[in-house]
Amino acid sequence: MKRLLGVDTGGTYTDAVIVDPEQDRVVGSAKSLTTRADLSLGIGRAIDAALAEARVAATDIGLVSLSTTLATNALVEGQGSRVALIFIGFDRADLDRAGLAEALGGDPVIHLAGGHGPSGAEVAPLDLARLEAEVAAVAPEVMAFAIAASFATRNPAHEIAARDIVRRVARCPVTCSHELSARLGGPKRALTAVLNARLVGMIDRLVAACERHLAAIRIDAPLMVVRGDGALISAAVARERPIETILSGPAASIVGARWLTQVPDALVADIGGTTTDVAVLRDGLPEIDPEGARVGGYRTMVEAVAMRTTGLGGDSEVHLPEGLEGVLRLGPRRLVPVALLAAEHPACVHAALDRSLLSDAPAELDGRFVLPTGLAPTGLAPREAQLLDRIAGPMPLAAAIRTRLDLAALERLVARGLVMLSGVTPSDASHVLGRLDSWDGLAAGKALALMARRRNARGDRTASDARTLAEAILDRLTDQTIDCLLEVALAEDGFEDPAALVRHPLLRAGLARQQGTLALSCGLRLPVVGLGASARSYYPSVGTRLGCEMILPDHAGVANAIGAVVGLVSQRLTAQVTSPGEGRYCAHLPDGPRTFPDPGSALEAAESVLRAEVTRRALEAGADEPRVTVVRDLREASVEGQSMFLEGTVTVTAAGRPRMARS
Repeated sequence: MKRLLGVDTGGTYTDAVIVDPEQDRVVGSAKSLTTRADLSLGIGRAIDAALAEARVAATDIGLVSLSTTLATNALVEGQGSRVALIFIGFDRADLDRAGLAEALGGDPVIHLAGGHGPSGAEVAPLDLARLEAEVAAVAPEVMAFAIAASFATRNPAHEIAARDIVRRVARCPVTCSHELSARLGGPKRALTAVLNARLVGMIDRLVAACERHLAAIRIDAPLMVVRGDGALISAAVARERPIETILSGPAASIVGARWLTQVPDALVADIGGTTTDVAVLRDGLPEIDPEGARVGGYRTMVEAVAMRTTGLGGDSEVHLPEGLEGVLRLGPRRLVPVALLAAEHPACVHAALDRSLLSDAPAELDGRFVLPTGLAPTGLAPREAQLLDRIAGPMPLAAAIRTRLDLAALERLVARGLVMLSGVTPSDASHVLGRLDSWDGLAAGKALALMARRRNARGDRTASDARTLAEAILDRLTDQTIDCLLEVALAEDGFEDPAALVRHPLLRAGLARQQGTLALSCGLRLPVVGLGASARSYYPSVGTRLGCEMILPDHAGVANAIGAVVGLVSQRLTAQVTSPGEGRYCAHLPDGPRTFPDPGSALEAAESVLRAEVTRRALEAGADEPRVTVVRDLREASVEGQSMFLEGTVTVTAAGRPRMARS
């Protein structure tokens, strides 16, 4: 009998589980630290340990499925490869819409005339000679290209022509916006294409790392990847459209939560090293966000689970209060916990901390470290290249930074994923308080003692000692987790501006069960399913504060990996039918628009083409005998008692269980 192998690669840990599909139970699980310089090491250790615990041979694995938070984490932390955007038929002002300029972060943009109108007719010809010259000029500076043309979902001809030039001239990954969404909204489609291009290298490295280890231990089974809506796609498809894997880990955790608990209605909160993800489970199914996935402040056109992702995790950066009325803050950036760095490099970390503790007034950078990730650098400015050369291995941050200009260069290296920072995190606080003992608790204590000596705006110490500071950090983690859950609950109940309501004094008084002249009480009616390796450490106090049932299931720490192997393969395509003129009905198909004399013919043609294409994509994505469903959404008007066609949308979905290796 074939078993299922699920793998989840997060910012801190990589998890692996072995599932028996006939008995619906986990027969083995393991965790290993994620090894960013070579992801195959952490993946391999987790897989090997899970196989050993389950006493399952590699040849007994029939399906491997991978979920990850790496793409989500990269967008939350503003990281990813340098890309170029080819922007066709848009005004320069369009860069300021949908957060596109912010997402580009100074990466090059090639502006060109061209594009199409709402009917799919060409607005202006595309200057192919100029495009070829500009692509050749910027290609050495970037790792990938994104292409967005106006109304490309009505006619993708200019995007396809530009893609062909990039492939021939630059020979690097290229993303067309029409391949990611059939919806209108050019700048938002461009944003989605940019983020996809930025993630191509990261997801390719992850899939390749998993494939290397599977080949090494002779697992010959299909490799799937979890999409942001919880469905599965083949590894080959994930490499082309990595943007679809944002919220992959959180989506897998929702599927895993349902499988583990069988709870039909709940809030699901998954805390990792970098993020906390909260979603609503209704009638056993996660809700899908109709507006597209929002991650790291960006609203994309990727269909995904309706999830609120916050930069709050066990490894979140601790920010001390600023000003007289400031409060302790956590995140959104992930740091390598000092306890973890010290476990791997004890001499370097302890020597630096001991030196800093000799002073009663620590310097700004004391207690922080920097280390290279081992990724190959591209397109660096001279100062960035010099700083990266200086960071040959883990070292105190103060030793790497020589001027204020180096700090700006360091931030750019962090954004490109070339170096990582280490400092105090909630994981360190947990070591100090005895809630965790995975790494070097002594180093964590020294780092928190050092931070406690820092002076606030009044000139007082931040905290009296390391334990007091540790308790304040974990109290803050509880507070921010509660805020995440309340925002989701308020939004689910239809309240406007839930982020502002969470801070409202009446709500806070209700949570505190105020019993004065006015008696107030407030809490969650639904239970909360707590997931993540640290859920048992952090979440009981959250349930107490919210007055709700807190469910912490067995295997909660590997729920993502479980969800990775119990989902379906699903592909969906959409086409619009419009009426650009009397007696003309245009079906906007994946290969371009086609005109018909009546709406029925146009709708039938759209359905026929989409059926064939979505079935092909589902098979390519790894589905076994996919089932096809069709939905038509028509907009009509009544004129003198007669119905008049305005516009139609055809949506075709193909879904099925993933193919498994045969015995």
